[in-house]
Amino acid sequence: MDLTRLRVLAAVAREGSVTGAARALHYAQPSVSHHLARLEAEVGVPLTERHGRGVRLTAAGRLLAARAEEILGRVGAAREELDALVSLSAGRVRLAAFPSALATLVPDVVGRLAREHPGLGVGLVEAEPPEALDALRRGAVDVALVFEHDRSPLDTAGLRAVPVLAEELFLVRSGADPRPGAHDDTRDDPHDEAAASSAEGPVDLAPLADAAWIAGCERCRADLVGRCERAGFTPRVAFETDDYVAVQALVASGVGVSLLPALALRAHRDPRVVVRPLPGAARRVLAVMYGERPSPGATAVVEGLVRAAG
Repeated sequence: MDLTRLRVLAAVAREGSVTGAARALHYAQPSVSHHLARLEAEVGVPLTERHGRGVRLTAAGRLLAARAEEILGRVGAAREELDALVSLSAGRVRLAAFPSALATLVPDVVGRLAREHPGLGVGLVEAEPPEALDALRRGAVDVALVFEHDRSPLDTAGLRAVPVLAEELFLVRSGADPRPGAHDDTRDDPHDEAAASSAEGPVDLAPLADAAWIAGCERCRADLVGRCERAGFTPRVAFETDDYVAVQALVASGVGVSLLPALALRAHRDPRVVVRPLPGAARRVLAVMYGERPSPGATAVVEGLVRAAG
């Protein structure tokens, strides 16, 4: 089976249409259809069927598309292992990371590599964890910097995950919040771990049962709901946004409260909000690679991320 045709099939499955696959791969639509027809001839079974004005994958097509992602990832890993024979004096490492990490940990790593290994290029892609892992499996990136919560762990089967940081979570309230305990945080640097660990007593979420909440991504929302339910109530989510700057602006305006991780507060801190740590609450930040022998460049990036987080 030709790898290019497998890549086309995987794109059709991922994008949901021949048109979408052509756009994602920067191919002409007839070229995508041609590759699919040739692949069907190679495997000897129909991989697509007519559906309305378009096509959809058959059961065989869906099965092969899933295997194609794995095959392409393994080929990418083999290329990385061959790259391991090359020094850090050349080459390029592609890193996918979530926004708050791109604004905090990543610049330190990129700057250090530029000074220590000027011949090594680093490409950056902003991506939430599921998309970053998907790109890693497809060979589109070399390192995926991701996070996971206890109640929504990521599927890293077949991948190599290196712990980077246990990222503390904070309750974020408006500085004008009149409720008791709203202004308990008087620290200058609310994301400083040493100061956070010395805060007196746990944060009680129960008094916020009637508050409006601002939630983030799907996984962050699930974590928020789980924490509130353990406090005895189901949160009333009034707004949803992945933008941590917007979250703090909404909180500052008094329309709700939220939970934010330390990196988000390190990347941007609205002076109109106050924060309190949730003792024992954290999400795990992981640097994920493909293959048993990652390239020296990928290894250098991961080691730099661990160092920056430490």
